[in-house]
Amino acid sequence: MDFHNNKPIYQQIIDLCFTKILSGAWGPDRRVPSMRELAAELTVNNHTVLKAFNYLQSEGIIYPRRGLGLFLAPNAKQHVIQVQREKFFQHTLPELFRTMQLLNISIDEIEAHLHSI
Repeated sequence: MDFHNNKPIYQQIIDLCFTKILSGAWGPDRRVPSMRELAAELTVNNHTVLKAFNYLQSEGIIYPRRGLGLFLAPNAKQHVIQVQREKFFQHTLPELFRTMQLLNISIDEIEAHLHSI
């Protein structure tokens, strides 16, 4: 966790969980780390992880199995992709275009640069 980042730690934990889901590190219907396990791994307060897990549960990304812990929903990856795409189109892309406009960078320049990589 980047404790110097302006983004709240619970949101950074949600982003970390999204990365684990998108990379396949957490698979559908597989157990995810418990709140205590993740808090210990990240050296953060249990309540901070709880806040992140409450969000993930409210979104249907994880679900509890009585006595067994929390598990990744079967459609979690598709849901996370949808959430991240919305975030990209609503926040990231407009900011990128503002920066491009300020720097007088055209889409053609971006395309040419991508082809040279």
